[in-house]
Amino acid sequence: MKPMQPYILVLYYSKYGSTKEMAHLIANGVESAGINVKIRTVPNIATVVTKAEPSIPEEGDIYCTLEDLANCAGLALGSPTRFGNMASEMKYFWDQTTSLWLNGALHDKPACVFTSSGSMHGGQESTLLTMLPPLFHHGMMIMGLTNAHAALSNTKTGGTPYGVSHVSGPRHDQQLSQDEKTLCEAQGRRLASVVQQLQAH
Repeated sequence: MKPMQPYILVLYYSKYGSTKEMAHLIANGVESAGINVKIRTVPNIATVVTKAEPSIPEEGDIYCTLEDLANCAGLALGSPTRFGNMASEMKYFWDQTTSLWLNGALHDKPACVFTSSGSMHGGQESTLLTMLPPLFHHGMMIMGLTNAHAALSNTKTGGTPYGVSHVSGPRHDQQLSQDEKTLCEAQGRRLASVVQQLQAH
């Protein structure tokens, strides 16, 4: 049996599609550096359970399993902003990861975060910061974006040193700017580069 090729997990939750698009751009950056990628999402949460969600969604990216997370060589984690916090759907997923925490499944693996908000001051940076504590608890190594990318300084839309971001507009219909796209792919490439360096040792 062939050994499993190392892969980076791009894990996201998206309500209107912006965070999903960012996830796929980050995945493009990962793949351009020669690393395999798995793109996964998490299910919606209903306040009242009317019927069970299917284990495989009818369309789009499939739901992440604990095995997907445990076996990754690196992680890109994305969520839209919810009053300056990650979405409850993503928080709920991380609340189920105690078994991985107990056995140290994510120790010393690199991770980065990304987000999208409706307005420029919609809480992007605080949302990125709220995604970090679970990663710290899991013993992951956190990385952001460097100022080597001109788009990080020049952007008139999203983009932060803490991780790439997007301003989707009040109706969530604003397309990603070229700077945001560039930074998404750059973040994916940087994550892949770190994974490659770690795999070489």
